[in-house]
Amino acid sequence: MRKRVVFIADSLDNAYKFQQVLSGFDVDISAGSTVQIKKLLAPGASHDLIIFEARGTASANLPEVVQLAEDRSCALLVIVDADAMDSLKLPAMVPGDFVVHGASPEECSARVRRLLRDDAAAGHSDVITVDTMTINLATYQVSVGDQPVDFTYLEYALLSFLVRHPGHTFSRDALLQHVWGFDYYGGSRTVDVHVRRIRAKLGPELAQRLETVRGVGYLWSA
Repeated sequence: MRKRVVFIADSLDNAYKFQQVLSGFDVDISAGSTVQIKKLLAPGASHDLIIFEARGTASANLPEVVQLAEDRSCALLVIVDADAMDSLKLPAMVPGDFVVHGASPEECSARVRRLLRDDAAAGHSDVITVDTMTINLATYQVSVGDQPVDFTYLEYALLSFLVRHPGHTFSRDALLQHVWGFDYYGGSRTVDVHVRRIRAKLGPELAQRLETVRGVGYLWSA
């Protein structure tokens, strides 16, 4: 059965790029601008993937689109500007991913392919379990005690990076380089802010594993 994709964007460059990207998949496509969200995602409609350009004024619609994706058990791919990554929240209940505006067609195609694949295709290597916490590296989702935890993308990225390198201490500058992935001019103390948020969301028992190494940085205790 052909899968169904909804593409919502206001910019012509992304519309043109994803028209080419999606032409390489055997899918049915519905496309429109943000003013057509209600129509494109009308109740009762069945979709496998929503692609949403959350840039400019359209970013205000992202919480609504995330909720609609979860209500319809539909995967979500978000197009964002690089400076919006710090506040980006992907859905907690369905597969979600993002691409930064200007990403190559090849990268966009890879993201779409992963989100359209069957759940059974995800291997056990995509899942990390620590005590009551589960991190799904394929869907960017974290749960504690079988309850989803609402992380921003950068909170998730920082947590998953440290968990994948247990017992290794990283300086703040090293974490900025590995996790943020671009030149950050706000200062390395932004790492401290994200660590505090992560600890608060994990709860007291798991938060103890995210240790502060005084004068150096942080580590995830094995």
